[in-house]
Amino acid sequence: MSRSTALLPLLLLSTAAVAHDHDHAFGHDHAQTAPATAQTITPQRSPAERNATITAPLPEDQAAMKAHVMFLASDAMAGREAGTRDYDIAAQYVAAQFYAAGLRPGGDEGGYLQKVPLVGYKVADKGSAMWTPTGGQAQELVFGEDFVPSPVPNAKETSLSAPVVFVGYGIDAAQYGLTDYKGADVRGKIVAFLPGTPEGLGGEERAFFGSAANKATLAAARGAVGAVQIDMPRANGRQRPFASLARYYDAQRVTWANPDGTAHAMTPTTPVLGTLSQAGAAKLFGKDWAAITKAAASAKPRFSPVTTRGQMTVASKTSFKPMDSSNVIGLIPGSDPKLKDQVVVLSAHLDHIGVNEGGDGDRINNGALDNAIGIASLIEEAKRFKAAAAPKRTVMFLAVTAEEKGLVGSDYFANHPTVPLSSIVADVNLDMPILTYKFEDMVVFGADRSTLGPIVRKAVGAMGLPVAPDPMPEEGIFVRSDHFRFVQKGIPSVFLWPGQAGPGKAAVADFMSHRYHKPGDEVDQGIDWSQGPRFVSVNYAIAREIADGAERPVWNKGDYFGTLYKGPMAAK
Repeated sequence: MSRSTALLPLLLLSTAAVAHDHDHAFGHDHAQTAPATAQTITPQRSPAERNATITAPLPEDQAAMKAHVMFLASDAMAGREAGTRDYDIAAQYVAAQFYAAGLRPGGDEGGYLQKVPLVGYKVADKGSAMWTPTGGQAQELVFGEDFVPSPVPNAKETSLSAPVVFVGYGIDAAQYGLTDYKGADVRGKIVAFLPGTPEGLGGEERAFFGSAANKATLAAARGAVGAVQIDMPRANGRQRPFASLARYYDAQRVTWANPDGTAHAMTPTTPVLGTLSQAGAAKLFGKDWAAITKAAASAKPRFSPVTTRGQMTVASKTSFKPMDSSNVIGLIPGSDPKLKDQVVVLSAHLDHIGVNEGGDGDRINNGALDNAIGIASLIEEAKRFKAAAAPKRTVMFLAVTAEEKGLVGSDYFANHPTVPLSSIVADVNLDMPILTYKFEDMVVFGADRSTLGPIVRKAVGAMGLPVAPDPMPEEGIFVRSDHFRFVQKGIPSVFLWPGQAGPGKAAVADFMSHRYHKPGDEVDQGIDWSQGPRFVSVNYAIAREIADGAERPVWNKGDYFGTLYKGPMAAK
């Protein structure tokens, strides 16, 4: 599960996808690879003690799930980081399991693998940035004091000079009372905006509108030629020194590659140039900046766009490092003559975060719960489908790469689907089910947004479980995992998680604090293997209802994401 800076060290997740960018010099929807932090040493047990736990006999269905996790989360897989041979071995394992389960290959050239060309990209040098007021002398925007550059994913060299327009938080959503672009003409200009969102938005809306990538996309749609973010104190008043951004300015980010070897960019004509400090912004906006920052700190900020009297000039270089990875795809063809060409996708990410660069003790991030157990669930769910009558709709089992890099593998698939995109009717995503306790309910993120909701409640209810409300709505989890790449194509989607009733809340908090994205996420951490088949049963029941349902899922009338991404909409 992609790291979400807002959720650590407690609850919860990415992410990635679109909100994990706020703590970097400037975020795209592509994760950065920063130097590893000091590692917490996992308490060590003797090999005999560990082996006794790992090899303890289990019923057949539990043992089958555990066996997948034993392999995928073993030290031999070295954390399954996308772009490594270790990940490639894991992908071959999943392909072999899909074959053994009787799935048809759904990847490239008649195989199970869909090649995903990845590329690492980073700032090649410190570049230069200048501010030239109208009728005045050019002033340097000092690296690390005034400005920190960002890599431009689709260009080796960038040189840009234009006036700057400040647009508040850079959000245009009149239904939420946010019209930061009102009266602004940003064509041919650089847009400057604040990170995050003002108070008052729900969690999903805050995560979505606060995404720097979405802000840049809006700027591009309005004709801006570039964008910069302005660093601001956090809501709790604690401020990271701006100079600390400079320490990691050349950290590598990863996304999928264009045919020319450059990186895919959501806004190819509007490069994100970097981040201005408060001091840097004051150089551009002069005496007006004090009033602007005061307005930003108010409980209900209201902005009027402000255009600088002068031009900002930025020159930078970006370097690229190609790498390869793959998604793994298996299919069960539909049996109904009218519905077989429609596809239900069941997705889970296969990658994890690899090996920490420094520190003592265990440095391998095994990723047993994140997300080897999700992949194990996907494999066992495929077996359930094959053992039963053929589904009416085609069911695709999709194990994606590079989720931890920013939902990259799912984004590649959504832009390079192996079946017609219009044929995909729903995605059900499995990401990091924390199965260390007997779950008493289910949380299905996104169920209230489409007609998948009644389907989910029927299937989960038949298992004797209630569907619980989002236990942490302030975190906007719906927009932070691989299913959201399908949402962005207008496809109704949900993300499943064991609920937090009973012992769940404490168990989730314990995992997130002590083992999430750490070497302690291992097969012997105390997983309750009896919950694995229960989780698979719930997932299977939901997927089966979708696959055999008479009606294609549609978005609820007026749903924000269904409207934004032009998905099929309920009439009423």
